[in-house]
Amino acid sequence: MTPTAMALLGFVLWTILLVGFLAIYRSGVVMGGGKKSNQFQPSGDDLTGFGRRLTRAHANCYESLPIAGSVMLYAIATNQTVITDGLALPFLGARLLQSLTHLISTSETAVLFRFVFFLVQVGIVVFWILKLAHLF
Repeated sequence: MTPTAMALLGFVLWTILLVGFLAIYRSGVVMGGGKKSNQFQPSGDDLTGFGRRLTRAHANCYESLPIAGSVMLYAIATNQTVITDGLALPFLGARLLQSLTHLISTSETAVLFRFVFFLVQVGIVVFWILKLAHLF
């Protein structure tokens, strides 16, 4: 398995794990009598603290997975993973660090670090697109 395929599967697995954690969290809220199962807002704005951060961390993943995943799939499908392999695992690391930072805190410092991890991902994907399109 190439590093690109590992990063793609890792990103998908991380997104699934976050939705699993979200299901467990929300189930706890329902069982604790805090809400009915049909009262949760998809945005997480009706939750506080960790629940809101978990909802947003999951949303960040499913918002960016189609773009980054498509680029990685394109590289795999066109047998050009030599372009993406070198930065595939750093990309996944930045993705995981962004999510973990989001889960830990929304302090000003944490938000700054989260943004840096996001920019790393965007920079890597843009670099891949330019290389795959033979523009760089």
